[in-house]
Amino acid sequence: MPMPLVECVPNFSEARRPEVIEAILTAIQGIPGVSVLDKHSDLDHNRTVITFVGSPGAVEEAAFQAIAQAASLIDLNQHRGEHPRIGATDVVPFVPLSDTTMLECVELARRLGRRVGSELDIPVYLYEEAATRPDRQNLENIRRGEYEVLKGEIATDPERAPDYGPARVGPAGATVIGARQPLIAYNVYLTTDDVSIAQNIARVVRLSSGGLRYVKALGLLVHGRAQVSMNLTNYRQTSVARVVEMIRREAARYGVAIHHSELVGLIPQEALVDAAQWYLQLDSFNADQILEQRLFGVLSRRPAVEESAAEAGLLDQLASASPTPGGGSASAHSGAVGAALVAMVGRLTVGKKKYAAVEGRMWEIIERADLIREELNRAVDEDAASYEAVMAARRLPKETPEQEEARSRAVDQAMLGAAEVPLQVAQQAVEVMELAVEVAETGNLNAMADAASGAAMARAALQGAALNVQVNVQGVKQLREAGEPAMAEVRRLEEQADALDERLQKILAERGGFDLS
Repeated sequence: MPMPLVECVPNFSEARRPEVIEAILTAIQGIPGVSVLDKHSDLDHNRTVITFVGSPGAVEEAAFQAIAQAASLIDLNQHRGEHPRIGATDVVPFVPLSDTTMLECVELARRLGRRVGSELDIPVYLYEEAATRPDRQNLENIRRGEYEVLKGEIATDPERAPDYGPARVGPAGATVIGARQPLIAYNVYLTTDDVSIAQNIARVVRLSSGGLRYVKALGLLVHGRAQVSMNLTNYRQTSVARVVEMIRREAARYGVAIHHSELVGLIPQEALVDAAQWYLQLDSFNADQILEQRLFGVLSRRPAVEESAAEAGLLDQLASASPTPGGGSASAHSGAVGAALVAMVGRLTVGKKKYAAVEGRMWEIIERADLIREELNRAVDEDAASYEAVMAARRLPKETPEQEEARSRAVDQAMLGAAEVPLQVAQQAVEVMELAVEVAETGNLNAMADAASGAAMARAALQGAALNVQVNVQGVKQLREAGEPAMAEVRRLEEQADALDERLQKILAERGGFDLS
């Protein structure tokens, strides 16, 4: 089974201090499961682009650590360079690779943005596929006026309010985070130092001025030469060869030529193959004629090694003769399943034009459901551990009256503690029910049964957790009154769940034609 892989290509506003770039690289490489593929620093741009890959969770953590490190070492008030920027970590795109979807990268961007805004106090804007507004899909719109203008407008212009974090910028500026398809950062140098020629050519080739689709371009003076600096955002639709030839023809109008070109970061192999096919005029060429491509195909078809038997899972543990994990852990697991179904319905809703009006709310539900699912998963083990404490208290000596009294108090305290986890599970189960009812009402109609199933799993979690609260509280001999607030909370939650059940039945009947009477 392929390993999920995500690429991250953060751009940092620093290239002239190697020790700063080394510190950022160290922060990235310190996360297990992350591999740095490339680093490109440009002294004139005063900008460094780092490319790294890994599992989604590892890449997300590495990106956060890199942003934190850059914020501590880069002061934009002192930064000067040719390239536009608004942040120490200027832009952080996630790119789906193997066994990963664009939607998952959008979620990475949103989670990282929220964390950067709350923990680092840095304003965050979402762009490209993760954008919350159409005008923020293009990076240029967000970066308008750069750091200096944003510093004055972010607090006063509602259009420049960030998606996450404070409406103010410090020395680290703001950070733009998003998800996109593979991008080729490609620069063409001309045989002149007249930057106006590069600017004119950039105006001709870029889409925003009426040029080639999927091309963004600027004219700059770099290393003493006029440079056409470009981002090619869809090389399959607008090939590298087509862009180069347009620049070559436009440069000839001014009596200059292409001196050389360069890549910033990495390029997909397919883009180079397309260029080779175009220039060599291999009209009937097939990518399978590439030696390495054919070799990779043969190796990837080797017989899979049969996987060894997995360790016993939760169901096997529940079925064993051990008292832990028990009903409380099973209830937490049931609630986690309900939360997972809620998140699934949310993901089946976002990105659909029919449900555009509720997309913002669906993202909030997805993120909340995922968080509850993680907490309920932890509660599976926490519940088992809390009952282990009860059993440990019961094993205390009781030979003397003093020991008996101490043991009784210890058991009571442990029983009260054992009631805390299922009570929290009960509270979270009702919240899952609330979210399930909401996605049943406003989410993807085709997934209504899944939403209702999520609510049913959450209701089962509530019932199981309530039983465990009651059993543990009733086992408290000397502190019975201390357990009454927990039982009162359980009764309140059950009443709330009854109301949610009734509302769900109406939604299912009205919106989906279900008759569950």
